[in-house]
Amino acid sequence: MSERSRDHKDALGELERKVLEEYPRLGPSDKFQFSCHAGVKCFNKCCSDVNIVLTPYDVLRMKNRLGITSSEFLDKYALLPVNKEMKTPMVLLRMNEDEDKTCQFLTKEGCGIYNDRPWPCRMYPLGMAAQKDTEDGWRGDRFYFLLQEKGCMGFEEQKSWKVDEWLESQGLDEYEEWGEAFKELTLHEVFEDDEAELSPEKMHMLFTACYDLDKFRKFVFESTLLQRFEIDEDFVHEMRCDDEALLRFAYLWLRFSLFGEKTVKVKQHVAEAFKGSVEKKKLFTKEPA
Repeated sequence: MSERSRDHKDALGELERKVLEEYPRLGPSDKFQFSCHAGVKCFNKCCSDVNIVLTPYDVLRMKNRLGITSSEFLDKYALLPVNKEMKTPMVLLRMNEDEDKTCQFLTKEGCGIYNDRPWPCRMYPLGMAAQKDTEDGWRGDRFYFLLQEKGCMGFEEQKSWKVDEWLESQGLDEYEEWGEAFKELTLHEVFEDDEAELSPEKMHMLFTACYDLDKFRKFVFESTLLQRFEIDEDFVHEMRCDDEALLRFAYLWLRFSLFGEKTVKVKQHVAEAFKGSVEKKKLFTKEPA
């Protein structure tokens, strides 16, 4: 594990502990005071030397805003930390190499891709956490908390918000929907086994299908994949030209291929051809003792 990856992991662990044990919990109707605009003395200061974890939907929105492919976006604007403890891929927003480690999208006027900024930037100054899901399948209680960063003067402004008003004003509905779908993959119950891990090949498959959509589209349409599954023709047409449709299919296909869920249906002749002739391979491997 690199020193930077270790520091990032330790920082996330310490933040998680503080959130669960120390931070006041906010509900949708609770109020807080905050405003960020060019007149605030610290304007743009928070857009430097910060770890921004990107979801697949973040990358989708940002690469389309820039008019580049997903592979180009990942090469120029993303960091891909790797360590043995990671069960699923992680993508971080790459900062500039200047002294302040400023965001590559920062301008004097503010965020240069504001309407397509990632989820963490939309949420600030709110954070969100949830208790672990219960054994009977109920989702853990979700709650919000304030990230009162040192030096942020936005909290001195007189603008008052309810939590749900802030979430609506920041256009978070779509991001929440896609975020929940991604969590169902990365927090799947199979990962509750500490020794369970994806093989390097399946880790790469998960990363490509979620984050490198343009490369995944080539795989879908230039391989025999569509010949093996029963997929609605209208949906196939959508996937050719619509990234959100393709990402939706990626999540379904990954749940089928990684976890054996019946999210896509194998064509009958394909199922019959393989019945009894191919030994079922293990999806997960363990580190050798």
